[in-house]
Amino acid sequence: MSFQSGPSSGRASHTGLAYNLAGIAVLVLLASVGAAYLVDDLGRTARMPAPALSDGAPITQTIAGRELHIPTRWFRYGEQIKDGFTNQIDLQVQFLAPDGVTPLPIDVTLLPRSRASTSASLLDRVYLHQFADDSLTGVPGLVGKPMRDTDGYSGESVWYDALSPNPFVAKCLEAVQSEQTRQCVRTVYLPSGIAAVYAFDATVLQSWRQFDTEMERWLTPIGAW
Repeated sequence: MSFQSGPSSGRASHTGLAYNLAGIAVLVLLASVGAAYLVDDLGRTARMPAPALSDGAPITQTIAGRELHIPTRWFRYGEQIKDGFTNQIDLQVQFLAPDGVTPLPIDVTLLPRSRASTSASLLDRVYLHQFADDSLTGVPGLVGKPMRDTDGYSGESVWYDALSPNPFVAKCLEAVQSEQTRQCVRTVYLPSGIAAVYAFDATVLQSWRQFDTEMERWLTPIGAW
């Protein structure tokens, strides 16, 4: 993959658009993290089993011209559980932790492509220019780069596969409170044309090679993949 900048003409407008779209992804992540520790999560814990591929009772929603059939248990927010047209769907699915036993929640936000820019495209256009000089270790196969504190990215880092032309890229935030864990966000375009923003615990990075395969298992049955 190339890290060379494009022509100067139009660069400012493209960068501005990239920052706006990157901001959308970060806001989605922060909303997901907040919901995980506040009222919505408390309501979920007291009550419903974790989502499963065998879940039934689907409702039908149409997003970006595509009809999806989604089990009600998968929704993160009760007010979204209704048939019809929508421009955002917030779900939660499960990813098996590296220990092969512990299920980790993955928050999935489905959006029209026009409302999101992929993490892979932001790597060259935005993130690369904000990297600090040092590197991070701990995730085999991924390059870890901290963001420069002086650019307002204190505690943020980007992990990416440097060998792929369409790399796995995730931006991570340090935990806000000591009892919380580091959270990451990754945005992709699904084969269906829908954009998916994934928010997840940083331990999932250890299984980054299996990430898309696992998400395909969940999103294909509902029509999103």
